[in-house]
Amino acid sequence: MDDPLSLPLEGIRIIDMTTTLAGPYASQILGDFGADIIKIEAPGGDAIRDAGPQRHKGMSSTFMGCNRNKRSVVLDLKSEFGRQALWRLVDGAHVFLHAIRPQKMMALGFNADAVMARKPEIVYVALHGYHDHGPYGGRPAYDDVIQGEAGVTGTFVARDGHPAMIPSSFVDKNTGLITANGVLAAIIQNLRTKEGVYIEVGMFEGIVAYNLVEHLYGRMFVPAQGEAGYARVVSPHRSPHATGDGFICMLPYTDAQWRKFWQIAGCVELADDRRFSTMRARSQNIDALYSTAASYLKSRNSDEWLKLLAEAEIPAGPANTLDDLFEDKHLKAIDFFRKYKHPSEGTLIAPDTPYRINKQSLPIRQPAPRMGEHTREVLIEIGYSDDHIDKMTKRATENFGDP
Repeated sequence: MDDPLSLPLEGIRIIDMTTTLAGPYASQILGDFGADIIKIEAPGGDAIRDAGPQRHKGMSSTFMGCNRNKRSVVLDLKSEFGRQALWRLVDGAHVFLHAIRPQKMMALGFNADAVMARKPEIVYVALHGYHDHGPYGGRPAYDDVIQGEAGVTGTFVARDGHPAMIPSSFVDKNTGLITANGVLAAIIQNLRTKEGVYIEVGMFEGIVAYNLVEHLYGRMFVPAQGEAGYARVVSPHRSPHATGDGFICMLPYTDAQWRKFWQIAGCVELADDRRFSTMRARSQNIDALYSTAASYLKSRNSDEWLKLLAEAEIPAGPANTLDDLFEDKHLKAIDFFRKYKHPSEGTLIAPDTPYRINKQSLPIRQPAPRMGEHTREVLIEIGYSDDHIDKMTKRATENFGDP
């Protein structure tokens, strides 16, 4: 990159005590925007370090997918030295982010009251499975469990008659986005008022709210005006549509787009069919709409349909496999998959972020760190001597093995 990009969160230091996927994805977003992310790992390291393909132990593809632009520091918070080092890091931080259950954090001594008593102006962010003041407070939570509890699996019941899971870490990644938004809002308030902010993010509550944006549907009204579940989205006919030689995804949505589609399909009379002529009518007859449209798509191959739909400005695209993404002409043209050299893992690729600032992509300033890679560097920054670090590292190695 020729001109260094000024990033929005430069100068903001975030202590990141999250593991697995949701919290690390949130802190990676903040790191991509320029924050100095200090990833605190226990002597055993983040468990996700070994989840997925890897060239070296502890550097799995899954770990590297959500931990770039961070520095890793290994601290044993059961030791006096580890706790004191973390307190020094708190003293120089703007944000303290963790995903540890409330009772566990209380036992460690870094609960919100303790940290904000030490540094009243800090932004303290607690990512919990469930809001602490409810009966589920303090329970462990993972993606698969929350997909069930938050009704995500229930959307499949509404469509297919049986529950299923989205084949993606849907809860974790969306919780990461929700958490990053909350952290940014708290930072803005903190900069405006110069006062500390405590923010709790509930994974369960966040995904319930996210799921019900459209699926609240008839239950939004009191008394209810129908059931929960957005009819268009849970229609069993809402799916990739078979063509003469494959599948495409398309969505005529407005009255004008549907009129164009019926014309292209050679059944212009359906534009005036009372079931399909208005948005309200289409919503009430969604299964018939989709099944009727699908019946015409088999008359042409995918490329023909995509060309005709593009000319009519009807949103449509191929039903790509995961591997197809690496050959997508748009992604290739914008260099979406960025190759870079990792100092220990060799040549890797990373998908670009959705963001461009002043026409530039957010840079990979720091590849995903090896466990404890920056421990010495960061401890020296907060005032420890080489001798002290050597002594404590030797003790940690004797107790836990080489970090």
